[in-house]
Amino acid sequence: MISKSLLKLGVLILGLGIVGCSSDPPSVRIMNERTTKANVQLKVGIDNTININDVEGGHASAYRDVAEGTFVATATIQNESVSPTTSFNTEKDMNYTVVVVNSTPPTLRVDSEGK
Repeated sequence: MISKSLLKLGVLILGLGIVGCSSDPPSVRIMNERTTKANVQLKVGIDNTININDVEGGHASAYRDVAEGTFVATATIQNESVSPTTSFNTEKDMNYTVVVVNSTPPTLRVDSEGK
C-alpha cells in the first residue's frame, strides 16, 4: 500500500510538472514616445495583419496576444511623411513592445521581456 506522504509527493510533482509545461502566447503592445498619434500595423505572413491605432504620444497600448512568428511592424505617424518599419520574431512566454522612437527621422525599436 502507498503511504499518504508518498502519494502527496507524487501529486505535488505532477502539479509542478503541469505548471512548468504550460506556456503563454507572445504578446505585443505599442509604446509611442513621440508627441503625436501613431498607428502601427503588425503583419505576420501574407494575409494576417493586426492594426493598433490611435496610440497617443507618451502612451502605450494594451498588450495583445499574437502568434509565434516573424512580424513586420510599420508605423504611420501623425504629421510625418516617413513610415518607419522594423521586423522581429515572437516566442511563447514573451512580451514585446514596439517603440515609436522620438527621433528625426522617426524610427521603431522592439524591446522584449519574459512574462
